[in-house]
Order: sequence, then C-alpha cells, then structure tokens
Amino acid sequence: MEIECGDDAFFLCDMGSGLQHFGRDAAALCRRGRRAKFNVFLSHMHWDHIMGFPSFLPAFDDATTIVIHSCHDDAENALRRQHDEVSHPVPFDSLAAQISFVTMIPGQPFEVDGMKVTAMQQDHPHASFGYCFTDSVDRRIVYSTDSEHRIDNMDREDAFAAFFRDAELVICDTMYSLAATNSSQEDWGHSSNIVAIDLCRLAGAKRLALFHHDPFHSDDEIQRMHDDSIRYEELTRVGAPLEVLCAYDGLEIAL
Repeated sequence: MEIECGDDAFFLCDMGSGLQHFGRDAAALCRRGRRAKFNVFLSHMHWDHIMGFPSFLPAFDDATTIVIHSCHDDAENALRRQHDEVSHPVPFDSLAAQISFVTMIPGQPFEVDGMKVTAMQQDHPHASFGYCFTDSVDRRIVYSTDSEHRIDNMDREDAFAAFFRDAELVICDTMYSLAATNSSQEDWGHSSNIVAIDLCRLAGAKRLALFHHDPFHSDDEIQRMHDDSIRYEELTRVGAPLEVLCAYDGLEIAL
C-alpha cells in the first residue's frame, strides 16, 4: 500500500506480493528523475507482509535508499531470514541499495520526509502495529491491518477510536465476519467490517477502505461483504455519512 504525500519520497505500508509490480513501476519513475528513497512501515513480520521484498527491483540499484520502519526489534532478522539460501538465491547483503532499519516506539510521533507518523500496538500473534500518517496540512490516513478487536475490552476500542480520530481515510482489517471473529476465527488476529464501521463512525473518520480480504473468498463474496457494509452504514448512520470503499489491487483514492 502506497501513500503519495509529503515530499517526493515514497511511503509504503508493508511489502506483500504486490511489491514486485510496484517496484517495476517505481524503478521506471526513478529513472525519469523521481527521488529513489523508499520509507517502508511494517505492521508485522508475518510472511504475507514481507514476501515481496526479495523481488523488489529498486533494492538492486545502488542509487536507492530504503528505510524500513517497524516497532519490532526483530524486523531486520525477519527480512534477512527470507534471503537465506534455503529460501532465496540472492543473499540480503548482495542487495545494492542502501538499506537501514528504524525501530519506532508506539505513541511517539516520528517525522520523516514531510510526514508525521505515529504507531499503535494491535492485537495479533507476535503483535502488529497500525500507523497514522499526518501531512503538512493535517490530513490523516490510518493504516490498521491484522488487528483483532474484542467486545470484552472496550477501553482498548476507545483508544482505537482516538487513533482513527478525524482521519480522511482509514484502511482497516475486515478479513472475517463479526460472527467468525467471535467464534471459529477468534484469536487469529483479524477483524470484521462491522467493527471497522463502528470504530470509524465513533472516530468521525470520513472514509473507510475494507482491507485484507479473506483469500478463500471469491470476488462475488467480497462484493457481497461490501454491499452489506454499505447497507449497515446506512441503517446505523447518525450524522455525517461514512464513505465505505472496498480495497482492491490498483485502487487509487484521491483525498
């Protein structure tokens, strides 16, 4: 997921399989003069969120700077492990780019290339972290994936509502149904469309992007979930409407 904001540096959230395609496009932009700096913010180290890095084309260019931000102190080890010979033919140390790691502290704002970024710990195996990005004119985007929300911990939900407060866009984990998150998929570290809508409404957010779809769901099932989400927002609306979008590969949202 890319955020185009701040100065001309790239801002990325996580490095899943889509990073390969993005890397080809980004390399072409850099050849035409775009600054070759990539600020990456990792939610966590599970493989679906880092698997794109070994095939990230700009990492093979010595004119590239990559700064990987995370709240996990084992982020570098996790990325190096997937370059071990048993998993990948190119060692991490053979990558030509200038690669560095920054360990952020949740709750402490961090400024980089025209953007203020704040992290918040989430409920997920081995922990995950959401990020709030604020630009120079105080527009806010929240990236909150792989985060489980529990009905027996409402104080924690109030903290999330504060984290989402007045966001132009919240990109939120909606992998399962509300029933599944409280039964068969409980403790799996994911959330539902219903919880995401309720939190965004409580926070006064303007837009919600349903994100991290269940890979076992068909396009039709995802579309039904989106339709149901829009109906739920309309039926429970109090005050200003919340725009509910369904994330997909290639979606662009202009704020």
